Amino acid sequence: MDSPHSVPASDFLVNNKRIRVLGLSFDDAVKIFFGGNAVVSVVVLALITYFLFQEGFGFFGQNHRNLLTYRQAGLEYVDFIRTQESGHTALTRYLSDLRLRQYNRLTIDQKQSSAAANQSLASFDAFAAQYGDAVEPIRGLVSDLTEQATAIKTKFLIAEDKKVERQQLLAAGKSAEAAAVKIETVDFATELKVLTGTLPVYKETSAEFAKRLDVALTNAPAMPAPELAARLDRFRQLTREYVATFPATTGSLETWDYARPVPWYQSFTAFLFGREWLTASFWQDWYGIVPLLIGSLMVSLVALVIAVPLGVGSAIYINQIASMREQRFIKPSIEFISAFPSVVLGFFGIAVLGQFLRWLSQQPSLAWVPGFPFSERLNILTAGCLLALIAIPTIFTLAEDALQNVPKAFKEASFALGASRLQTIIKIVVPASLSGIISAVLLGLGRVIGETMVVLLCAGNRIAIPDFTAGLAVVTQPVHTMTGIIAQEMGEVVRGSIHYRALFVVGIVLFFLSLAINFIAQKIVRRYRISIG
Repeated sequence: MDSPHSVPASDFLVNNKRIRVLGLSFDDAVKIFFGGNAVVSVVVLALITYFLFQEGFGFFGQNHRNLLTYRQAGLEYVDFIRTQESGHTALTRYLSDLRLRQYNRLTIDQKQSSAAANQSLASFDAFAAQYGDAVEPIRGLVSDLTEQATAIKTKFLIAEDKKVERQQLLAAGKSAEAAAVKIETVDFATELKVLTGTLPVYKETSAEFAKRLDVALTNAPAMPAPELAARLDRFRQLTREYVATFPATTGSLETWDYARPVPWYQSFTAFLFGREWLTASFWQDWYGIVPLLIGSLMVSLVALVIAVPLGVGSAIYINQIASMREQRFIKPSIEFISAFPSVVLGFFGIAVLGQFLRWLSQQPSLAWVPGFPFSERLNILTAGCLLALIAIPTIFTLAEDALQNVPKAFKEASFALGASRLQTIIKIVVPASLSGIISAVLLGLGRVIGETMVVLLCAGNRIAIPDFTAGLAVVTQPVHTMTGIIAQEMGEVVRGSIHYRALFVVGIVLFFLSLAINFIAQKIVRRYRISIG
C-alpha cells in the first residue's frame, strides 16, 4: 500500500504539488532533454559537414578545368622558359648576398667609409651587372610569349563566358537574345603555332645565354677572404648546375603537347601538395594549401611550446602545492584570460607585443639568439605568443582536472614510503595523470589551430613556405594560415567561383583537422578515465 506522501512514477513534486509531464518521470524528462541536446549537436555537425562539402566539392571540377586551360592556352609551355628565368633570379640574389658580406667586412671589420667600400667593390659590381644582364635575351623572349599566351587564354575565357550567357538567356526563355550572342570558337592548334614556332629561337637564345654566363664567370674578381672565396666557388658550382638544366628545358618544350589530357587526380594533388596560393593573377591562379597548412602548424607549434610548460606547470602548482588562498586568486585569474576577445589580443600584438619583440631582438646582448635581430614585427613568434595566451586557460583547466582525479591513495602510499612532495609529484601524480595532461595539450592545440583574428592580425600574412634552412630563426618569418586566408578573402570573392569554392575546401581541411585532434583527445580522456576507474 502506498504511503500518503508517495509519488507515482510519472509525477514529481514542485512546492508540494504533484506534476505530471506527458506521462514521464522527472528523470526521464531530464534524460530526454540532455539526449535531445546531443541529437541537436549531431544534427548541427552533419549540417556543417554537408554545407562545407556542398559548397566546396565543386572546386575540384573547376580546378581541373583551370589546369586544362593552363595547358591548352600555352601557359604551361611559357612557364618552362619562365622557370629558367626564375632560376637565374635566384642566383642573382645569392650574388647580392655575397656583395653584402663583402660590404659589411669593409665597413664593419676594416672601418672603411661607405663611399670607400663601394669604390672597392666596383669590380665586383661590374661582374654582377654582367651576370645579371646575361638573362636579358631569355627575359625578352618570355615577355613576348607571355603576351601571346595571355591573349589565347583571354580569347578562350571570353568564349566560355559567352556560352554561360547564352545558357542563362535560354533558361530565361529569351531565345532571340540568346541567338544574338556570338561565340568565337578557339582553335588551340592554330593559335599555339605562334608559341611552338619560337622553339628554334629559344634554342639559339638559350645557347647564347649559357655563353654569356660562362663569360661572366671568367670575369669574377678575386675574393679578399677565404670564406668569401669559398662562397664564390659555390656560386660558380651552382651556376654550372643551373646551366646543366637547359637541355631538360629544351626537351620539355620539344615534347610538350597541348592536347595531352590532364589526369582527374591532378586537381586533388595540385591542391593538397601545391606550394603556391596565387589568386586574381593575370597569368594563372594556383590553389595549393601547403603554405597555409605549414603556416598554421608553425604558429600552433610555437604556441604549444610556450603554453604547455606554463599551463601544465600552473596546474601542478595549483593542485599540489598552492595554499587555498593562492588557489582562490590564481585559478580565476588564469581562467579569466579566456574572456579576452581575440581581436583585442590581435590589436595588442600589433601595437605592443610585436614592437616589443622587435626591440628586444635588436639588443646587442641577445644577438646570439637564432633569428635575432629581425625587422618583421608581425611573424610566427608574435602570433605564437598570443595564441599561447589563448591556449593556457584550456590546458590549465583540463590538466588541473586530470591531476585532481588522481586517487589520494596513490599519494598517501608514496608519502608512507618516505617520498617527498616533489618526488611524489614527479614520479606518482604526473605519470598517473599523464593521459589527461596529453588530452589537455591536444585540446589546447585544437583551440589555437582554429583561431582566426590573432593570426590574421599578427602572423604577417605572407603566403609562402618559411625558409627552414634558417633553423630556429624560421619563427621570425611571416606566414599565412588557413583560418586567416578564409577570413581575409571570403568577403571579396564571387559566389560560386573557383576561388570561393577553394576557400571552402580549406575550411573542410581545417574542420577535419580540428575534428581529428579533438577526437584523439577524447579517446585519450576516455582511456584515462577507464584506467583511473
